[in-house]
Amino acid sequence: MSTTPRGRLFFANPGPTNIPDSILRAIDRPSQDFMDEGFVALFEECIRRLKPIIGTEGHVFMYTASGHGAWEASLVNLFSPGDTLLMLESGYFSESWTEMARKFGLAVETVSADWRRGVQTEAVRAALAGDTERRIKAVCAVHNETSTGVTLPIAEIRAALDETGHPALLLSDTISSLASIPYAMDAWGIDLTVGGSQKGLMLPAGMSFTAVSEKAMAAHREARLPRHYLDWTVMLSRRHRSFVGTIPTQMFYGLSEALRLLEEEGLEAVHARHRRLAGAVRAAARVWSGNAGLQIFCADPARCSDSVTAILMPGGHDAEAVRRAALGRYNVSLGGGLGRLAGRVFRIGHLGDLNEPMILGTLAAVEMSLADAGVPHGRGGVAAAMDALRA
Repeated sequence: MSTTPRGRLFFANPGPTNIPDSILRAIDRPSQDFMDEGFVALFEECIRRLKPIIGTEGHVFMYTASGHGAWEASLVNLFSPGDTLLMLESGYFSESWTEMARKFGLAVETVSADWRRGVQTEAVRAALAGDTERRIKAVCAVHNETSTGVTLPIAEIRAALDETGHPALLLSDTISSLASIPYAMDAWGIDLTVGGSQKGLMLPAGMSFTAVSEKAMAAHREARLPRHYLDWTVMLSRRHRSFVGTIPTQMFYGLSEALRLLEEEGLEAVHARHRRLAGAVRAAARVWSGNAGLQIFCADPARCSDSVTAILMPGGHDAEAVRRAALGRYNVSLGGGLGRLAGRVFRIGHLGDLNEPMILGTLAAVEMSLADAGVPHGRGGVAAAMDALRA
């Protein structure tokens, strides 16, 4: 007997995310000369329409790379060997960004934090005030930590810089928050934003970008780390002011359609939809926490992410058993724990192209999988989610 699952896979990972059919159709086109005037016009239009999503009037540089490539671009374009960065601890991805920076010969100081809460603004302010010699060249923050489901208040970080009179750049990773959670680069005083294609923008993985302020561009002109493929100066000499090499033309037809979908819904409505769906997931998880069961990993309700919820397993139970049951029996793909959280959490992504029935179907599969895996939990999480969505 075949065990091939029928029906559509419910993809509840926090990235990559579901790709709408209209975006798939838009990408489905033959190769094209990226110097063709029609494509150049499309490219320029996409950049113009992407900027309001980021909330910037600054430069936007595009890369054929995942978000890690945009991280690397942020480092090699802004800094020189031996420069000091201040990394705000938030989880697996702040650790990964730190590891990358150190491999480039940068010194990284970390403001430590409980992963369940994220860094505290007071600790950031103290670290900046203590840097009397102004060695710190940049503060690096992951706006929405995908591994933990914790969102950091980036505007408060900017305020800490301003209050201490510190001249450091402010770098923000918005890979799992852009087009899902409110974000305002220029209004919040952010100097560099890192973004990717495969989450709130609903595209395949493989394209990323950095949005850059004039202050950061000035730092770039003084930076001395080796670079070429990701070099903004090289890019500025090219027609598209992005990419060093071949451009993935099909992705821009998909991006144009993604932007159309976001514009059609309206960015405020997009954020409200994510907030509503996230509230339903958290309502279910709070019920599951009964009977000495699961917990929402983020311990600060004010910082719970509206794009991903990490669920902490009770002691002695393996999150991977829940994920295997969900995928193997119910054709629902959940995110796993990353780094030190491997086996301790599973993650429910609720960003991108999602609606209420998709969320409820995912939550029902999770609740069944908890029972299948013998995980203690309170019953009735799906009903609580339904009540939250009807409120």
